[in-house]
Amino acid sequence: MSTDASPQAETSHPASEGRRHPRALAPGNLILTVVLSVFGAIVGVQLLATLGVTPSTSLIGALAAMTLARVPLVMFRGFRSVHAQNLAQTSISSATFGAANSLFLPIGIPFLFGMDNMIIPMLIGVSAAMLVDAWLLYRMYDTPAFPAKNPWPPGLAAAQAIKAGDEGGRRAKVLGLGLLTGLVGAAFTLPMSAFGVALIGGFGAMAAFGVGLLFNQYADPLFGLDLGAMYLPHGMMMGAGLVALVQVGRTLVKARRTPADDIRAAEPADAPEGARRLGRSMRLGFGAYLAISVLLAFGTGAATHMSPGMLIGFLLYASVAAFLHELLVGIASMHSGWFPAFAIALITLLLGILIGFPPEALVVLSGFTAATGPAFADMGYDLKAGHLLRGENADPAFELEGRRQQLIAAMIGFGVAIVVVLVSYRMFFDNGQTAPIDAAYVAAIKAGPSAETARDLALWAIPGAIVQLIGGSKRQLGILLATGLLITTPMAGWMVAAGIAVRVLAPRVLGPKAKDDLEVFAGGAIAGDALYSFGNGVFKAAK
Repeated sequence: MSTDASPQAETSHPASEGRRHPRALAPGNLILTVVLSVFGAIVGVQLLATLGVTPSTSLIGALAAMTLARVPLVMFRGFRSVHAQNLAQTSISSATFGAANSLFLPIGIPFLFGMDNMIIPMLIGVSAAMLVDAWLLYRMYDTPAFPAKNPWPPGLAAAQAIKAGDEGGRRAKVLGLGLLTGLVGAAFTLPMSAFGVALIGGFGAMAAFGVGLLFNQYADPLFGLDLGAMYLPHGMMMGAGLVALVQVGRTLVKARRTPADDIRAAEPADAPEGARRLGRSMRLGFGAYLAISVLLAFGTGAATHMSPGMLIGFLLYASVAAFLHELLVGIASMHSGWFPAFAIALITLLLGILIGFPPEALVVLSGFTAATGPAFADMGYDLKAGHLLRGENADPAFELEGRRQQLIAAMIGFGVAIVVVLVSYRMFFDNGQTAPIDAAYVAAIKAGPSAETARDLALWAIPGAIVQLIGGSKRQLGILLATGLLITTPMAGWMVAAGIAVRVLAPRVLGPKAKDDLEVFAGGAIAGDALYSFGNGVFKAAK
């Protein structure tokens, strides 16, 4: 069973001349990715419908490929390649996030609203949005907005796990210690991924993230503040998001004005060529989202409930909202490994309500925006894992070929996700099972516009914008502070604080070498948390 892994690619050597990356469409890789994608899509939908969560399954894919590699048969030898293992983790995580967050969640909104005739057109539209989502991250990866050097924590964890499985030795021991720490902590309901992220994320970004998490946890018991009712997190994210968009725009303008000499002197991740690629991708992305919004508006019949002027306004707003949602989810996930996609989609929905779009259009809007972002973030994690395994751009041609093969593997996963959701959604809906957050979207639409909501959003947007402005585009303090405020996981703030403390103290107590081990240990802690969450979720869903 060929995986098309060259002899060189079957080793862990980071890069060398003339290497050929394993092909995603080679028979062995294709069979494994399809099988894993079916499993991942089913698990993702089942857990979202029963528990309201979507687990990371990337390590399951990598472990499956590593297990096959140890079968003493020639047909499985190709899976010894860390790059073939990376293709496996790429496809299963794409299928899981795609099926659950990008497809099953959006089509539950028209179902709960009693508009069954909208479900299939909505599924077609959000499927297209999901594919565009992943393709855009593929194009934007390693540009000034989404540098490869940034943490992308789950991707780093997957890469460390694959490397440890391949190399063994000290790296495997450190990773195993982190894995055990993550498993034990998760068993005691501690969010160990927050601890691991704090060990590797940008210091300022993690501090802002931790402050947001702690304030969210204690605002009500200590100060009697109901942040959700005040729309404080939503307004902060809205203000920070608008400033972040301006900061990206300034990067694009700066790239256009940069002289050629400066282009050659610039660092790769900051190079104006990367900014120009980002600009082209954003223009293509906006055009694609505009086409999808037209498809959704007319396909679902929502367009018939609006005047021509309102329809044009709706199409433009839906395209901008989907695009902005995608960028904010991408920035949050790149720095923290967590993305409050549901909450950010609720912000765009609240603004749509305040504008005065009819309920049918709001149903389309909420599903469309919710579908963008998760596939974008997951593609970033996967490309980060591949980037580390390929030697961090040591061989540019090999790096680009690896990204292309990962995109193909991801598209296989997304294709399987579409089929799985198409054949299974009715079974869940007939049992009254949708993503729990769908009920919040429907309740907001039925509640209608509110002057108080508009006032609160505008009020809290001001401090969010100021913090983002102070932090700049590299630190993204406003986005991370708002992300922390939107996440309600207990103890997450304390785990971030603990991670920052360990990060500061470990090199001083254990010596400079400890700093090198922290990244591997963090990868293990995140992986342990993900594995426990996956196993625990499957166990609860099966009961």
